Amino acid sequence: MIQDSEWLKVESIDLDAQGVAHKTDGKVVFIEGALPGEEVQVTTGRKKNSWEQGTMTAMRHESSQRVTPGCPHFGLHAGACGGCKMQHLHAGAQVAVKQRVVEDNLWHLGKVKAETLLRPIEGPTWGYRYRARFSVRYVPKKAQVLIGFHERKSRYVADMQVCKVVPQRVSDLLMPLRELIASMDERDRLPQIELAMGDSVIALVLRNLNPLPDADKARLRDFAAKHDVQWWLQPKGPDTVHLLDEGGAQLAYSLPEFGVVMPFKPTDFTQVNPHINAVLVGRALRLLDVQKDERVIDWFCGLGNFTLPLATKAREVLGIEGSETLVQRSRENARANGLAEKTSFEARNLFEMTPALLAADGVADKWLVDPPRDGAFALAKAVADIALDPSLAPGWQPPKRIVYVSCNPSTLARDAGLLVNVAGYRCTAASAVNMFPHTSHVESIAVFELDSGN
Repeated sequence: MIQDSEWLKVESIDLDAQGVAHKTDGKVVFIEGALPGEEVQVTTGRKKNSWEQGTMTAMRHESSQRVTPGCPHFGLHAGACGGCKMQHLHAGAQVAVKQRVVEDNLWHLGKVKAETLLRPIEGPTWGYRYRARFSVRYVPKKAQVLIGFHERKSRYVADMQVCKVVPQRVSDLLMPLRELIASMDERDRLPQIELAMGDSVIALVLRNLNPLPDADKARLRDFAAKHDVQWWLQPKGPDTVHLLDEGGAQLAYSLPEFGVVMPFKPTDFTQVNPHINAVLVGRALRLLDVQKDERVIDWFCGLGNFTLPLATKAREVLGIEGSETLVQRSRENARANGLAEKTSFEARNLFEMTPALLAADGVADKWLVDPPRDGAFALAKAVADIALDPSLAPGWQPPKRIVYVSCNPSTLARDAGLLVNVAGYRCTAASAVNMFPHTSHVESIAVFELDSGN
């Protein structure tokens, strides 16, 4: 570590919440803890020919966007929690950074410029996180248990006593959970607790490497009764997750705007932030503007988070998902919500899409695309290939509108490049979606319209 005496003017901030400045010799410096507009001194930790990385050690001009972090475990100090990166930046400024990331990625990676930048979707910035994976570590030397996220830039578990991004009820469980695990016979073979919250149920999935003795199961039951939680056990992979005791309330979330209730298992994929998810589904359907006589395909449909709301508007909806388990769950959810007659579901590897497979799913008026971080490249490429050579799918017609929900702006930009620059679409609108406040995670939504000349 080298202390640099030069004062640097911070020009911008990157997604890792590092301030970006230039030295007098032109070299770029990435500065942990620094915000745009600040003048800082830096202790340099890494040096390359064209850039350096360091930590702010002094400041003589503070940004108006700097705020006091809401969590005592956030910061640059030893042992700081690594779960959040941006608590020192005003929440509104965080959203502005993410909106700019979406815009910049579309242009620089996809050569696409959205005709309209919609207002970002944002919501509560604290207590929003209904999904979390906490590491558990028994420390024999201290005779205590740690439960939390990893320390910043470390594999060690942070000594977290509270967590401000999960609901208060869950934060209040951290210390009692530490006491519980410390009291268990298998305490050194319980590496993880996964949180999955529904509208009325707090489910905790305990990863148990060994079968639990009856005494430990009794301890879990006592804890559940005292704190009103539901225990699930995971002895091996995700498919082995099961309730400690059958019965009790069902884990589910609702989408009141569409009169839909979505039961799910704690290891099923659901959005981390239910407040934002409800707004996102509503915006996506308004942007898609589905009519009652239209057929829609929901690609990467998961549990039916978009499929079932779409079914309340469209003539029919086809949901396609890679996981047979999730497809089965989607069918069950459609039946439970009285939408089975307007929906159908198929399991397929969407990363191996071809023009022929695309044509086999038939013509749809509109698409909803909600892929994982890898994006929907094979799907976008199949559309582009057909646009270049219609003989690959005789008679097939592309959808006139696509709404693409993304959890990775770089793969969105890549796929948008194919849709716009090859397949004949226009990107009519885009915006950031602040699903994960205080983190570097960027979700977004974009709309593509088939050019009338195609």
